[in-house]
Amino acid sequence: MYLNALEFLEEEREAWRPFEALDGLSDDQLGVPIDDAHDWSGRDLIAHLVAWQANALAVARELAVGETSATKERSDREWDARGDEINAEIQAEWRALPMDEVRRRFREVPGELRGYLTVVPETRSIKHADHLRFFVDETIDHYADHAADLEAILDAAS
Repeated sequence: MYLNALEFLEEEREAWRPFEALDGLSDDQLGVPIDDAHDWSGRDLIAHLVAWQANALAVARELAVGETSATKERSDREWDARGDEINAEIQAEWRALPMDEVRRRFREVPGELRGYLTVVPETRSIKHADHLRFFVDETIDHYADHAADLEAILDAAS
């Protein structure tokens, strides 16, 4: 799929770029649930995407220094057992955070994930089918899954 890690990182960066528009919304705008976005607010969308990026970041940290990731194994088991219940917990946890913390994570986690992915050996990332699938699922494909939500949230705020 990718010839090198840089190709993946460039595609991920471009796929994430539209979501950065959420940072331009006011706290009030980020708090409004939008019918066409599954009744999620901009804050909820940020929470959902960045929480899964943070999970990928934990995996990347482990793969940067070792062949396997206990976080990925645990995450895969939990998703298989609990599925969308995890997403509901993420939403509740992030709704309890101060907006400054939501914005801090939104601004920092994506870049930190990219940074760690630059030091994960390609044999443990893009040349490892399961790990590549995981990182694509948590980033590029996940962003695409929520592009319509982003559009609805931004349209409602304009």
